Amino acid sequence: MLFLKICSIDWVRGWDFNMKIYNIGSANVDYVYQVPHFVMPGETLSAASMQVFPGGKGLNQSVALGKAGAQVIHSSLVGEADGWLIEMLREAHVDTAHTQTVSAPSGHAIIQVDEKGQNCILLFAGANHCFTAALFEQTLANAEAGDILLVQNEINGLAELFEIAHRKGLQIALNPSPFAENLRALPLQYVTYWILNETEGKGFTGLDKPEEILEALYSRYPDSNVILTLGKDGAYFQNAKQRLYVPAMTVKAVDTTAAGDTFTGYFLAMIAKGCSVGDAMQTATKAAAITVAREGAAVSIPWHYEVI
Repeated sequence: MLFLKICSIDWVRGWDFNMKIYNIGSANVDYVYQVPHFVMPGETLSAASMQVFPGGKGLNQSVALGKAGAQVIHSSLVGEADGWLIEMLREAHVDTAHTQTVSAPSGHAIIQVDEKGQNCILLFAGANHCFTAALFEQTLANAEAGDILLVQNEINGLAELFEIAHRKGLQIALNPSPFAENLRALPLQYVTYWILNETEGKGFTGLDKPEEILEALYSRYPDSNVILTLGKDGAYFQNAKQRLYVPAMTVKAVDTTAAGDTFTGYFLAMIAKGCSVGDAMQTATKAAAITVAREGAAVSIPWHYEVI
């Protein structure tokens, strides 16, 4: 009981985490438009408001990791005019020594949020596609076997990154978002943690039902851990030892943009601490519930004391 209490309740800076988490990923400027419904083909639609937020799945997930208290080292490339994105990471206690500005424009996203809090997103890669193998090697130079590398599908060079991480003995956590065919060509047998939603799960398996997606992914990669998030319908965990289901909390959704990123960051932070899978799932679910009740992406992610 004491161990569970420490994992789920007690929080102080300076936790003695068992491993470091390296997140090599995107950092974007998000332009968020409040709309009555998503724009239809040929339609011109007036937005009720427009706001600018820091975003990108890489940045969002590092903010969640940092706010959860993890030891996270983040690597992103941002445009010279967007150093404020780096400050956002630092404010969340993220190590940004390997995040730098470049001459290319930052990646950005055009996000529509409808009256039900659902969103649709148009991405421009920008500087997120300026990574090189040399930058990957530099970022992971001090990584130790057993540390976690977290990646998404918003940067270039993933195949090279996977090989470097595997050679160093890192655990790879893959959030295959946004889903695209390039993901199939990666050495996916290296993945330790799959963290994906129903859409991404269907992209890999061609299946619709959550239980079928879990079974299909696990049968292909039996040495991995599969976390399937279902939004308001909760989340599943599957590995060789167990299958767990955790229901979502009931909240009024305002903006679901960073819900999955919050879940990913909090889940991995709790795993890095040494918490049980069940405890990590519960904590991540609570954190995501707070996020969807707020506007914006990274700015909506709660601190651990708020989750408590």
